[in-house]
Amino acid sequence: MLLFGIDLDYLAFGVLFCVGLYMVVAKSNLIKKVLGLNVMQTAVFALLVTSGMIDGADPPVRTEATSAPFANPLPQAMVLTGIVVAVALTAVALALIVQIHADYGTIEVDELKEAP
Repeated sequence: MLLFGIDLDYLAFGVLFCVGLYMVVAKSNLIKKVLGLNVMQTAVFALLVTSGMIDGADPPVRTEATSAPFANPLPQAMVLTGIVVAVALTAVALALIVQIHADYGTIEVDELKEAP
């Protein structure tokens, strides 16, 4: 569906990415920054999956009942790999935040800048 010549799903992905970017830039809480990164990653994953979609296409599994055109499986494989990387990044970031809280007693960036 188009709105002013722009596909609505791409517009939604752009808005979602901008919301995540706002969370990373404007918030001073480290957990909120990690959540912002996750929102940005979700927008990129949704964009990649949507880019591989072809209207009226069959799944990319060859049988006698399927016919061309086929959906592109490469974006789905890339997103699956990206999700694994995103989960690992989130786990490491949260582990670091727990350690920062244990050492400094806060997870606010403004207070961490003032800490010795």
